[in-house]
Amino acid sequence: MATTDVRVSRAYATCEAITRTQARNFHYGIRLLPPERRAALCAVYALARRIDDIGDEHGETAAKRAALAALRAQVGLLPDGPGGVGDDPVLLAVADAARRHPVPIAAFGELVDGVEADVTADETAARTGAPAAPYGSFDDLLWYCRCVAGSVGRLCLGVFGTRTDPAGDAARLADTLGLALQQTNILRDIREDLVHGRIYLPADELAAAGVTLRLRGDGALDDPDGALADLVRDAAHRARAFYAEGLELVPLLDRRSAACTTAMAGIYRHLLDDIAADPRRVYDRRLSLSGRQKALVAARALTGWGR
Repeated sequence: MATTDVRVSRAYATCEAITRTQARNFHYGIRLLPPERRAALCAVYALARRIDDIGDEHGETAAKRAALAALRAQVGLLPDGPGGVGDDPVLLAVADAARRHPVPIAAFGELVDGVEADVTADETAARTGAPAAPYGSFDDLLWYCRCVAGSVGRLCLGVFGTRTDPAGDAARLADTLGLALQQTNILRDIREDLVHGRIYLPADELAAAGVTLRLRGDGALDDPDGALADLVRDAAHRARAFYAEGLELVPLLDRRSAACTTAMAGIYRHLLDDIAADPRRVYDRRLSLSGRQKALVAARALTGWGR
């Protein structure tokens, strides 16, 4: 990352280290970008990860709310540039990235909104002693997905830029692709989320399918009549439509940004296909691709085979 400010250079290095060690799927796409945009996207990822981690860490919900409020205030300083955020390396890097690229800083606030919704759900689960589905319908769930993932899609687009976008569709398509990825996350992590007291599948769909999410004695998801598998398979098919629409973004991007997007989406779409083929694979584990599979998806994206 070329910059004359040593502090900012070190800040970017910190963000790249965070991304390299914690973005197990996204890093395969991010590393396909040229250095300057790769550094900027790592900064965006590092801040998004910090926001997300506040919601997932152990501790009192009041402390989480306070931490999110403090971070929301710090994000509000980002448009002022690196001079307004102190010595925090992640905030320094994001402020500099936003100076170089049209990064929609307000989208970080949407991400905070989504994490605050998780904290509210945690409070409800703690009070009732059992997890509940806080999203009554799929439309309600889409609001959450747009906050925690559509926002990230739009932040990434700010770094990518567009090669062409005559109809002004790029932001909507980036948002839609984020929705597709988050739906994949939800289906992959049903068991893990339930263990942590969270349910993301819509309440009306669970009720219509006659499904009550619970664990068997061996710790796997309970599905005595296959109704959960049917529900997951239907949700996977629905998510595919979001991928089909969201990937219309790819022709609007330059080659490297298109490769990055295709690689990241390709890894998650591969996971979704595995889940649709056999939903029971997520009942007792967190499904993932091997490093070799991820590398192959990234290689195909770079050469254009994955489009």
